[in-house]
Parts: sequence; structure tokens; C-alpha cells
Amino acid sequence: MRFTMIGHSSVLIETDGKKILTDPFWGMWGNPAYARLGTPAKTRQELSDVDVVLISHNHWDHVDRKYLRLIGDTPVVVPQLTRWLFKLLGGRNLLGIKAWAGMDLKGIAITAVPAVHLTATVGYILESENKQVYFAGDTFYRPFMREIGSRYQLDVALMPVTTYRIPMTMGEKAAVKAVQALKPSVVIPIHLGINPRSPLLRTDQTPEHFAQRLEEKEMKVHVAILREGESYVI
Repeated sequence: MRFTMIGHSSVLIETDGKKILTDPFWGMWGNPAYARLGTPAKTRQELSDVDVVLISHNHWDHVDRKYLRLIGDTPVVVPQLTRWLFKLLGGRNLLGIKAWAGMDLKGIAITAVPAVHLTATVGYILESENKQVYFAGDTFYRPFMREIGSRYQLDVALMPVTTYRIPMTMGEKAAVKAVQALKPSVVIPIHLGINPRSPLLRTDQTPEHFAQRLEEKEMKVHVAILREGESYVI
């Protein structure tokens, strides 16, 4: 199973001959408050042949309208409550899902799990090749992570681990609590591809410092920090 960082929260997961893309985002400017960092490792066209797309929520840095139109009838799994919005954005084969509901897509078991953000959102569990992968999307730490950790033996967790002055996801301390609850073998940090334009909104939190916090607590988890185009294989 191979994980390739495309950029921000877009990760290409290759497993059992299938390709799964999370939270597609190719916008290069960002928005008035946040600047895009780096360049996506692959173009929309290069990833137009994926088998499944998983979208955690409808925020601008997690869904790409041009990409939804490009991929046509490729299955796109989205939160049930906002399925109508993704249709307006150009999605065609949209599969709405609620927390703890599951489906099988091309031989890959996908289960939505709870998430808490500023809009309707879910996380996902992927099961393939006798491995279990958690894609958190954007979420704050909440007690439901203990239930995820008890239900699954996670090989990899893709999760946000830094935040800003106005919290949008888990900060370092909350991310450590999440790891304690989830008990994954490997953490791949995501949501690292944008940064506040105003210095007043920035913090000194980094994925490297998050990894240091885990070491200080003697937690046996590997943190794989991937830059655009880099891969991790399990």
C-alpha cells in the first residue's frame, strides 16, 4: 500500500491495484486569508484515472470543482448532508454517507466515521490488503476517536496536526491526544499546504514538533512527514 502526498490534504492511496484520492485541491492562489504553499505533485489530468475519490467536507481547500467535472462518473464519496452541494459543484456519481455507514467500492471497504469541523463532515476508514487506514479530513479532537481506536487496529492515520490562531483543525496537543486514542502504527500529517497570509494568525506549530511531543511521551508511533511528491509504503 502506497501513500503519495499530492498536496495539502490530497493524498493518493494505491492499494490492491486501485487508486483512491482524498480531498482533491489544486487551487494555487488560496483565498484572501490563506496562501497556498507548494505546488501539487500531479496535475488534475494525471489523476483523472483514480478509482474512488473521498471528500471529507465542502471547504474550498478540500474540493476542486474542475476536478469533479473532469473525472465524470468516478465514484465520489461525500457527507450525506452536503451531497446536494457537491452536485452543484459538478459532481456526478456522488455517494452520500453518514457516520458509521459502510460501502464496498471496487473491492475496498470504506466506512465513514465521525468528525467535527465548521461544516458537515466525516472521516473515513479504508480496509484493504489486511490493513486499516484512517483519513481524518479536518477534525478537532473529540472522544469519538477512542471508539475508532477500539473498533479498528489502525496501520496508518492521515490526520491534521497543526493549526492557526483561529483553530481550524487539531493543534499539536490535541493531535497527541488523538494518537493516544486512535493508537495507529503510523501517522502521516496532512493539512500542511496552506498558511495564513497575516503573521498574526500564524503559530510555531509544525509536524516535526508534533513528532517530538510523541517521542517525549514515549509513544510507539512513526510519523512520516511527506512533502509534495513523496511517498510512504507499508
